Amino acid sequence: MAVVSPLHVHRFGPADGPVVLALHGLTGHGNRWETLATEHLPHARVIAPDLRGHGRSSSLPPWDFETIVADLAALVRAEAAGRVVVAGHSFGGAVGIHLARRHPELVRALVLLDPAIGIDPKLIEQIAVANLASPDYTDIAEARSDKQHSAWAPDEVDPALLERELAEHLVPTGGGRVGWRIALPAITSYWGQLARPFVLPPADLPTVVVRAAKVAPPYVTADFLAAMRRHLGDRLTVEVWECDHMVAQARPAESAALITAFL
Repeated sequence: MAVVSPLHVHRFGPADGPVVLALHGLTGHGNRWETLATEHLPHARVIAPDLRGHGRSSSLPPWDFETIVADLAALVRAEAAGRVVVAGHSFGGAVGIHLARRHPELVRALVLLDPAIGIDPKLIEQIAVANLASPDYTDIAEARSDKQHSAWAPDEVDPALLERELAEHLVPTGGGRVGWRIALPAITSYWGQLARPFVLPPADLPTVVVRAAKVAPPYVTADFLAAMRRHLGDRLTVEVWECDHMVAQARPAESAALITAFL
């Protein structure tokens, strides 16, 4: 009997291109990588799953790094002949580090776009409680306004990308309201995962970390960066970009250039 993957996967680029595993952030979905993949990485085969509890993927527990890593390891083994470049944004960056640590044979390099890992538990509690208190919106206009007043500001992210996000990822939640296509119990659990102590990738793995300078307090903490520098040495490149948290949407060409360097 064929095994059915728990992940819904978005695929871009030629079937024979070098493989990039693209991992979205918390509450996101794999199709967020479409513009970067199609316009800036046309030569690469970009595999962009909806992580468990997100988009059209399974929402079954357990909801932790270990389960997500197991999902992704199976996906890479099924779709790639060798090691892949992993590009991860925010929560996806943390997932990429855990994947590389547990399965170094699957990962050739890491490109971490404002990764969120080892975050202050008090901050995580505030975020999780706020999300539970306001899990959805009155209508599409309210959802749009919320994004525009956060990291999707029109001077940061092309408004057309926000409209695509609303069309792809917003669904009815009942009573005429709308919300993101996510499993709220899973998301709440994943916020807790970000408060776990950070882990580090293999010491010989080429890694790039981009810190978004407009994020305050920063998701890329000073302790994490210091530990990465000690651990990776000249295998680590750190860049600070003057943008908000949605790095791949705000700076798609620059993000793609970092990935291309490993292809």
